[in-house]
Amino acid sequence: MTDCKKKDGEANTASPSLSKVCNNNLIAVYESLTTAFGPQNWWPAEGPEEMIIGALLTQNTTWNNVEKALTNLRLKNLLSFSAILDTPLTEIESLIKPSGYFRQKSRRLKNLAEAIVNTGGLQTLETIATAKLREWLLDLHGVGPETADSILLYAFERPIFVIDTYTLRISKRHKWLPENAGYIEAQKMFTQELPAEVSLFNDFHALFVQIGKNFCRPNQQKCNDCPLKPFLRP
Repeated sequence: MTDCKKKDGEANTASPSLSKVCNNNLIAVYESLTTAFGPQNWWPAEGPEEMIIGALLTQNTTWNNVEKALTNLRLKNLLSFSAILDTPLTEIESLIKPSGYFRQKSRRLKNLAEAIVNTGGLQTLETIATAKLREWLLDLHGVGPETADSILLYAFERPIFVIDTYTLRISKRHKWLPENAGYIEAQKMFTQELPAEVSLFNDFHALFVQIGKNFCRPNQQKCNDCPLKPFLRP
């Protein structure tokens, strides 16, 4: 983990936002969340293809809706890129309808499946360095930073910290980040402060989801009952 204390004779080069986090210590935050919720074992999928399909379907919806869509695809044996390519678009639209934006997402699924198959499949993508693989994913239509980083972390097991709405909300409310901070600044903060461990990044992100859903809501937040209350700044 990054040593947040200034050593004798050294200038403190940490950013103001990072310094605030260091005073709290993100490892202590993680330990508090683990005590409260236990290991999350996220992402729930039976393989990398299912995980990647789920990552695309989860855009702008809840996981409960994604599970319904995945169940429909599973019953038709369509949780593979080759099967999606061989299935008519209208059938995919019908099966993933519970996830919302089903016409848009079905086209994106087709596009994603075609791109992966045409490159030689996941085995070929596994050989690509993380930075270049991230660029490749972001070049695909409908794949933004959160989706790309989720795929990198959960499907390819690359140490990339995923930033979502929950993570930004929690970090800003605890004043670890300024109000105008975006995806890049937030990701940099977590990456600098934490050891680059896939299992840690995996579980930490899932634990933030628990806090965001149950305590740190957009409205009617439950700060008094929240496991992160000791880390809340006035």
